Amino acid sequence: MTETTKTHVILLACGSFNPITKGHIQMFERARDYLHKTGRFIVIGGIVSPVHDSYGKTGLVSSRHRLTMCQLAVQSSDWIRVDPWECYQDTWQTTCSVLEHHRDLMKRVTGCILSNVNTPSITPVIGQPQNESSQTIYQNNNNVSNKPTAAKILGKVGESLSRICCVRPPMERFTFVDENANLGTVMRYEEIELRILLLCGSDLLESFCIPGLWNEADMEVIVGEFGIVVVPRDGADPDRIMNHSSILRKYKNNILVVKDDSNHPMSVVSSTKSRLALQHGDGHVVDYLCQPVIDYILKSQLYINASG
Repeated sequence: MTETTKTHVILLACGSFNPITKGHIQMFERARDYLHKTGRFIVIGGIVSPVHDSYGKTGLVSSRHRLTMCQLAVQSSDWIRVDPWECYQDTWQTTCSVLEHHRDLMKRVTGCILSNVNTPSITPVIGQPQNESSQTIYQNNNNVSNKPTAAKILGKVGESLSRICCVRPPMERFTFVDENANLGTVMRYEEIELRILLLCGSDLLESFCIPGLWNEADMEVIVGEFGIVVVPRDGADPDRIMNHSSILRKYKNNILVVKDDSNHPMSVVSSTKSRLALQHGDGHVVDYLCQPVIDYILKSQLYINASG
């Protein structure tokens, strides 16, 4: 498959990130490597979306701290960014709402039509103007060098990501995302398929099977319209988990399970274990958290008490 025929993917991870761990970042890396190896996908961005303060989880520190720690954790990455939109809302947002926000935002900013995993849109276009213009976009002079290439498309999408969903607010002040940015031009780009996929661990997948925990309409949208990339952990069997939910079975083809080799050393993903290590002064905390995050936690005196 060529670059333009592959599905271009943005991975979105929602969660408390209390605090964000090395394992969280490695989930992104493992998912990207696996999707690339399938030959069907090109991952062009990753988004970390910390949950709102009103989520009500015991020991959840302020989003101001969690956003800062997330940004410190991804500061060396050239494709994973932190988005503060979820934290900036008046109240807690569902995972479905967060996915829909980013889908709508990408539509407005890039002019892109996002599609499902197995039912791609007829005309997924990036940079396509809303109204047809009488201006001649391409001259019939056989000068193919003037036609945008896949590399240029990725550049435009990357520019869009850096401006709208990959915001790195300063430590002392968080800048709100510019939802009214308009990066569209009159130039028509080569057609590509762009998707936002929810990135999660097998524990979240398993939570779909708990009666009453998730709104079924939301589950239909999350799995049916968007799709999920699952990174197994703790020996969980995603196939077995999916068999316990009628919705997961219904949209099984929209659930991509990462299957990689032992070349991926997986750090502890659990934020709970990281907090316990901090409270007990366990030196192994360096195995769970990156040093800039540890430094920030110690400086801000976070997670020192058992209460969080």
